[in-house]
Amino acid sequence: MSALRAGGRAEKQALTRVRIVRCAQRLCLDAGFDGFTMDELAEAAEVSRRTLFNYFPSKVDAVLGAAEAPDLASPGLQEVADRFRDGGPHGLLGEDLAELARHLLATQVIDRESARMRRTVLTSSPRLLGVIHERFETLAEQIVGLVLEREGPDFGPVRARLAVGVLVAVFDSAMEAFAQGRPDDPELADLVIDHLALVAELFGARTT
Repeated sequence: MSALRAGGRAEKQALTRVRIVRCAQRLCLDAGFDGFTMDELAEAAEVSRRTLFNYFPSKVDAVLGAAEAPDLASPGLQEVADRFRDGGPHGLLGEDLAELARHLLATQVIDRESARMRRTVLTSSPRLLGVIHERFETLAEQIVGLVLEREGPDFGPVRARLAVGVLVAVFDSAMEAFAQGRPDDPELADLVIDHLALVAELFGARTT
């Protein structure tokens, strides 16, 4: 279930986060990244400065919609990473990478409108594009390390990087489909799984 539908306090926090992100992205598109301050963002999003910084420690984070890349060593993901490292949960690398991606996406609050606006913002700001590329690289290196620990030294870093490269490409493809989709279309996590299955089909691998 999406965090936006969870109900109660979690739902209110998710809606506040989305409101802040959308306001930050609109300000960025209207005035440029350097054309507004965090105080102006707080006013636009109708939150206090303290609340704003509780959600996002910097303007970059607010525009991108995440304070940082997911960390596989964090308490919420450590168990998932350990299960993957141990060969689970399904015993097939492709399916287990898909499951890992699902858990990583569950740590983010992403709605279609913010996803559409973020892609527009990124194309207009090389600085932000560089930041998100750097964050992707950091996360990708963590996953490559997990794959090598799981599969053993004979698997090799080239295969590990190819596997993770496919996952990143699938995520980008799924994000594009999600951003362009309708409200009743599949959620991002489901699209990632669907696109991974398409990759497996294209290369003649087992999809179930």
